[in-house]
Amino acid sequence: MKNGTMLAAVDLGSNSFRLEICRYSHGLIQRSEYIKEAVRQGSGLDEERNLSAEAMERGWECLARFAERLAGFKPNEVRAVATQTLREAKNRHVFLGKAHELLGFPIEVVSGREEARLIYQGVSHFLPQTDERRLVIDIGGRSTEFILGVKQEPSQLESYRLGSVSSSLKYFAQGELTQAAFHKAEVAAKAVLEEAVEKFPQKAWDTAFGSSGTVSAVAEVLGGAGWSDKTITLESLEWLKRHLIRIGHVDHLRMEGLKEDRRAVIGGGLAILYAVLELFQIDELQVTPGALRHGLLYDLIEREEDTKDTRAVTVLGLQKEFQADAEQAKRVSKVACFFLLQLQASKHTSLDWNRLMKKLDWAAQLHEIGAQISHTDSHKHSAYILDNTDAPGFALYELHRLSLLVLGHKGKLKKLETDFSDEGFAYQLMCLRLAVIVCHARREPDYKKLQLRLSDKQVNRFELRIEPLWPQRFPQSQHLLQQEVIAWQKTHWELQLK
Repeated sequence: MKNGTMLAAVDLGSNSFRLEICRYSHGLIQRSEYIKEAVRQGSGLDEERNLSAEAMERGWECLARFAERLAGFKPNEVRAVATQTLREAKNRHVFLGKAHELLGFPIEVVSGREEARLIYQGVSHFLPQTDERRLVIDIGGRSTEFILGVKQEPSQLESYRLGSVSSSLKYFAQGELTQAAFHKAEVAAKAVLEEAVEKFPQKAWDTAFGSSGTVSAVAEVLGGAGWSDKTITLESLEWLKRHLIRIGHVDHLRMEGLKEDRRAVIGGGLAILYAVLELFQIDELQVTPGALRHGLLYDLIEREEDTKDTRAVTVLGLQKEFQADAEQAKRVSKVACFFLLQLQASKHTSLDWNRLMKKLDWAAQLHEIGAQISHTDSHKHSAYILDNTDAPGFALYELHRLSLLVLGHKGKLKKLETDFSDEGFAYQLMCLRLAVIVCHARREPDYKKLQLRLSDKQVNRFELRIEPLWPQRFPQSQHLLQQEVIAWQKTHWELQLK
């Protein structure tokens, strides 16, 4: 990546939406602009876990303002992610469809563990690269993340459905700050986090760090009251809790360092933070400026190099974990990418061909990871694994798209339950299926006698041109290709052999 490149991260949190714009310089990022808006989407989820129209509208209005600032940025210079509220929302597709149009960039809904990984990525870049073992804690609006790691490598990642917004709505719904409300909220938080104590025991870390959200908000309030804003202790939290109880109601809160958007959720956030320090026996929680959005920015930088792209590392890890045939995967990937390059040469569109190529390669690398479970239904098990695994680096929709490609690499196409309106997906799927056919003998195939192109005369028609003697040399491959022609007739795409 060139020095001076501007990068942007958009964090759609449960309480606030954030936009951070930075300049890349010699492997580091330097803040250029930071915008934070209190959208409070987390409070817009009803009992059925549907996002209200009002909450969606607040989010859309904010993203429209962000979009104005992001005009001129390239796709590989912006990354936007959504966290727990949109993980939970059953109608998230309604919000995301319009949100994508307004922002102008795709919005990834990430899993809890991927959120935790990105948080650690952001925090670790603000800390010295020593051998100390770190426990990083991030209390957000509807989820709390715990991460163990050394330097820039996380070793344990977990996310719990517990946050300042959800806790405040349940235990401080009327805004009253009472001893009884704090007690109930703390007990509830400990009940959720009790299992985390075993996963993140005191002997496993040397220093505890708090990131962003509630931790930063509480630290600023403590700093304004004369306590340290760099560290948080049980003593300082006890004082703050007593002070809030004396005030009695969020409407009467007027404290230096307490921002307006934090007043309504300070009770739930403080209760969780107090429960965490007490439960994990943390004497002193160090406050760090690193956050999820910084992890997004450093992830953008690493994605420019395949060897550092976390997703590429994850793909290799899954392949090894499920003992997939690596040589066959390489063969299928090589042939599939060969076909996609031919399509690119025959079709001049605005598609991001590099992205399509990278995802096609990953699908080829993973198409047989389910074979250890069942050879006959390996494609179904491979797809299930991808749809249900925590894969570092990947957004949920990326994993689902990979699972669809893997599910569709053989057999009938109607099982995909898609209308194939996504042109890029249709190209990837055709290339993958043809590659699997050509490589069916599990040895190096003679594939350069084949040419895949898009028809000049008919929309949605693929033409596979085959040199005359090839079918005689490979009769089984020719038979499978003829079967493939029939398979595509059930879609609005067509394959023609020439």
